[in-house]
Amino acid sequence: MSVLLNEVRKGFYLDSVALMRLSAELSALSGIEEAVLMIGTPSNLQIMRDADILDSAGEEAGPNDLVIAIRADRKASTNRALAHAEKAMKGNSAAGKATEHRARTLRGSHASNPDANLTLISTPGEYAGIEANSALDLGLNVMIFSDNVPLERELELKQRARDLDLLVMGPDCGTAYINGVPLAFANAVNKGSTGVIAASGTGLQEFSVLLHRAGGGIKHGIGVGGRDLSDSIGGISTLSAIDLLANDDEVEQIVLISKPPGEATAKAIFDKLAACGKPVIACVFGLSASQIPDGISCTQTLREAAELTHRQSANAADPTETNTTPDLHNLASELTIPTGAQSLVGLYTGGTLCTEALLILGRAGLSCSSNTSKEGLDSTAQYQLIDLGADEYTVGRPHPMIEPAVRTPLLQQAVNDKNVAVILLDLVLGFGAHEDPAAEVVSALTAAEANKPLVVASVCGTDKDPQDYQRQRAALEAAGVIVCNSNSEAAELCALILEPR
Repeated sequence: MSVLLNEVRKGFYLDSVALMRLSAELSALSGIEEAVLMIGTPSNLQIMRDADILDSAGEEAGPNDLVIAIRADRKASTNRALAHAEKAMKGNSAAGKATEHRARTLRGSHASNPDANLTLISTPGEYAGIEANSALDLGLNVMIFSDNVPLERELELKQRARDLDLLVMGPDCGTAYINGVPLAFANAVNKGSTGVIAASGTGLQEFSVLLHRAGGGIKHGIGVGGRDLSDSIGGISTLSAIDLLANDDEVEQIVLISKPPGEATAKAIFDKLAACGKPVIACVFGLSASQIPDGISCTQTLREAAELTHRQSANAADPTETNTTPDLHNLASELTIPTGAQSLVGLYTGGTLCTEALLILGRAGLSCSSNTSKEGLDSTAQYQLIDLGADEYTVGRPHPMIEPAVRTPLLQQAVNDKNVAVILLDLVLGFGAHEDPAAEVVSALTAAEANKPLVVASVCGTDKDPQDYQRQRAALEAAGVIVCNSNSEAAELCALILEPR
């Protein structure tokens, strides 16, 4: 019978990313069935309650406390995991004391850095709005990494920022580049002359990586959050970002990456882009060129957007990284799938990359089911694409970009399923991501049975990233994975492999 242990650390705070990493470390220990570390906010306590890992001790936690919840095969395993957590947290605290002074409040931090004009907020969603308002009081632009911020609070913050001539990026803004500097989950790319407005973190990452490899670079990458272009928000941050990029003399052209805006918002956004005085490229998933006004170039994939951006740039350099573009038709004709297998399983860590693949496969005539679509995922469908970063897969667990082992059980299941012909994967590198995501994929494939499915993957990263793009790619290829140069290329190859069947 399993043993459940909750420990509460009063007045103890760690960043959510650090907590997710530590949760993953504990979960990997022998005998541990589940381990979660969360700040005791009401929403986090409900998450743990729903996951049945909260006991009476954990129920007593307050919003300033840390809850350590561990379920294991026996008491000795929980004690060992708890000791591991305490040692890690002690090291984290000691590391903090050994470095420069850390302010305890936003105002205190601003007092010691009065020239700063941007703050990044990563707190539980119910408190992010309070901190964002404090930042606006201080005249700071705001990047809200936090999710679960109520829609009405987002609207209030963005309206106030607009009135103050400031910018709110987010909520749920996971990636940004400001003056070439990467923020949060971002890749190491060249600084250049392109300005990007993105409602998607991994979409901005993939575009930036592909532009970098082509020889271009990013001046600004402004993340506006997934709800900004809805009619409920009205594109407030997007409209402000257009003005900022249009008035920046170092920005040569502007790129928009998003899902389709609300009907009223789309008109305001496209009208402003068309009149901004600079070349504009729109990669709006689900919209065709006929739905975008004249004067704005339209692309269907992030790869096409990066290629067009590079071609139009007056300052384009030689390619940073050289990858041979394969003839996908010839490659597909040379590949053999297991006898009798017909299914496709896509296991994604990047939600926008999953959406891009869904659209590409759909245009090729393959009707795919996905949790990124309005219809939701049908687990019995022949072709399935799953965004493992969606809420239903990350409740109480680390995001798969942080801990790729989250994907491993589903990958092992797909590899050993005799009905699966092709498995489609992405790996997202960069700051904040796992230090060796390829290792988990290789481990799962090495343990697989014979006559396994074809595995097709793309790696969103550069040779400047901490994980090293070429090293990750080589590790996958050594394990028999077909690695494509972009997510769209990987999806196109899968369509060609499955098309005749």
